[in-house]
Amino acid sequence: MIDLYGIPNCDTVKKARKWLEAKGLDHTFHDFKKEPPSRGMVGEWADAVGWQVLLNRRGTTFRKLDDADKEGLDRDKAVELMVAHPSMIKRPVVTHDGQTDVGFNETIWENAYL
Repeated sequence: MIDLYGIPNCDTVKKARKWLEAKGLDHTFHDFKKEPPSRGMVGEWADAVGWQVLLNRRGTTFRKLDDADKEGLDRDKAVELMVAHPSMIKRPVVTHDGQTDVGFNETIWENAYL
């Protein structure tokens, strides 16, 4: 089973969901707003793909943080910020058969999920 995590109104999440549906792949969508990911989940994702990949520094939530929160970022601080503000997690996060991917890349997904 494919688990897809994100925010339903995110354009990239919409593309990913449409792609999965078009390919006939069963998946479960987890809305960050309704089901915030646990510290353990975010930590696992950060370990799998790297916290630098998982943390969305380009989004408004990150940009609105106090400078003190942005300084001295390391894995643990980044995980805490993402748990407190799930919209700072780059989307979508996909888990399947022990693999974790972040973002939507059709080529990578075709190799991983088909």
